[in-house]
Amino acid sequence: MPRLQLIATAPMGLEAVVARELKELGYTDMEVENGRVTFSGDLIDICRCNLWLRTSDRILVKMGEFTALTFDELFEGTKALPWEEWIPADGEFPVEGRSHKSQLSSVPACQGIVKKAIVEKLKLSHRTEWFPENGPRYVVEVSLLKDRAILTLDTTGPALHKRGYRKLVTEAPLKETMASALLQLSRWGPHRPLYDPCCGSGTILIEAAMMAWNIAPGLRRSFPSEHWDIIGDNLWEDAREEAFDAVKDDIPLHIAGSDIDPKAIEVAKAAAKSAGLAGEIDFKVLPAAKAIPEGEFGCIITNPPYGERLSEKEEVERLIRQFGSVMHSLPTWSFFAISPTKQFEHYFGRKADKRRKLFNGRIECQYYQYLGPLPPRNKSAE
Repeated sequence: MPRLQLIATAPMGLEAVVARELKELGYTDMEVENGRVTFSGDLIDICRCNLWLRTSDRILVKMGEFTALTFDELFEGTKALPWEEWIPADGEFPVEGRSHKSQLSSVPACQGIVKKAIVEKLKLSHRTEWFPENGPRYVVEVSLLKDRAILTLDTTGPALHKRGYRKLVTEAPLKETMASALLQLSRWGPHRPLYDPCCGSGTILIEAAMMAWNIAPGLRRSFPSEHWDIIGDNLWEDAREEAFDAVKDDIPLHIAGSDIDPKAIEVAKAAAKSAGLAGEIDFKVLPAAKAIPEGEFGCIITNPPYGERLSEKEEVERLIRQFGSVMHSLPTWSFFAISPTKQFEHYFGRKADKRRKLFNGRIECQYYQYLGPLPPRNKSAE
């Protein structure tokens, strides 16, 4: 089989982070666009990328791309693609779609045309008129942008932020993919202490521990492409074995966090246990103002409450002022916070060294970065 064109979808603003992850995994032939990074790979790379990517949403196989100004062009372009190489006679193949700035603006109509074209192609190859669709799942997506159609197969299923360790949730939880991005955009590394004074369900801290121990984030979940004949069991087994062998659980962790809500801490501890990190992260019930982390040259990385009502906004302002006061007593520490609060720097008492626009869900935020000194070279791998 020739090299595949794979797509790692990316949350808005994190395309460069996903591309950097792919580069660290050894992929070099990449094209970075809004919402996705396209790269070349083989079947084994479907397995590896689903297991290893921390900030991407899902891995797609790019089946083809062509101009589609009419339904006939969409039908013929879709039918010309090699669906029979992927979808067996019993395969389930629902079609999802989206259209933006295109002549073919009716998404349901486009989905119907693509479905019909795939059926016609499979009739020729599988020599049957009836497809029960009771076998493995192959989700097809037709994406139309400025009259260019891209047809893909979703190898991931539920988005990659669903690692499998979080059985319970708190209010407005931070996605695991975003938590990992915050860590990767900071200067934190396993050799430095990490503290989250508003840890909620512990996502930032758990993601940090998994990064420190080189635990592949997809190890504890399944993927629909595990049941695809074209990939087979052996490739998935090889990729999982490779990931298990890469774990480095002998690295000491200096990771801790606190939250004022006892229920949130219970959820955080349960999630850490589910992730195989029971007892490795120090969780405490504390208000943020009393959370004084231990050690030197550490990083505080946090997702503080946003506040919707006026009273809540006033509490958020007070909390940010407390962060500013705490940081005065931690001269060697760095501080990172994601927040939609426009006056964050004013309340904190100092302009951030760096700011980066990110979207937490659909909420536009800034990632405020206050950079303390790096550890001495003899204590650091940086």
